[in-house]
Amino acid sequence: MEIHYGFDSLPKGLRTVVTVGSFDGVHEGHHTLLRRLVAMGSSLAAESVVVTFDPHPRIAMGCAEGMPLLTSVKERAWLLERLGVQRVVVARFDDKFRSQSFEEFVRLSLVDGLGMVGMVVGYNHRLGRGNEGNYESLKPLAKELGIELERVEQYTDLGDKVSSTVLRGLLERGETERAREIMGHPYIIIGGVRGGVLRIEDRYKLLPASGVYSAVVDGIAREIEVRGREILVEVEDSDIIIEL
Repeated sequence: MEIHYGFDSLPKGLRTVVTVGSFDGVHEGHHTLLRRLVAMGSSLAAESVVVTFDPHPRIAMGCAEGMPLLTSVKERAWLLERLGVQRVVVARFDDKFRSQSFEEFVRLSLVDGLGMVGMVVGYNHRLGRGNEGNYESLKPLAKELGIELERVEQYTDLGDKVSSTVLRGLLERGETERAREIMGHPYIIIGGVRGGVLRIEDRYKLLPASGVYSAVVDGIAREIEVRGREILVEVEDSDIIIEL
């Protein structure tokens, strides 16, 4: 996988299918959409691309109080790669970015910048200034530009809505098994261990409730202990991937 920070770092001559969103947690609700993206890429002989944001839009707009994140950009990319996504573009969510109309964003960033020939959106997807870009408003633009556009409906698990908000609640209560079921994968924590301690410096990264958990650390089953913003794990100093 290739990760690009901003649209200026992209190579020329790309042919892509694109989806846009925060994709925090890359959970089972996202998987349905991402599978359609990869399938569309295959059918159109195009690369699959996820455009995501840093910082998270709610953080950038100052309304993220009490909203920890399930994944860092690095963790998100790690999970997306395993679903077959070929490129990730990390867009800086600043005043300039969010002041664009959805038409400007689609024409300039996605079509001109990424060579987009197909787009997959979620059932409640919004983009552009004032959240004016949705499936209905994108349809005439896609027709004009010759872009294949597809909408994916809401995913539920045993009748329950699957969302990042639901997952945050489960992890905050230490219910990692149920969280794993509806994520469709283990909860991922990537970081560096020093002296047997992984300290989480990112104040927005969510850790499960303090306690002892069974985990897989760099492919090996181990126990870890979560203590507030620290994780105790008996490994040599290194960068590791924890799967809870």
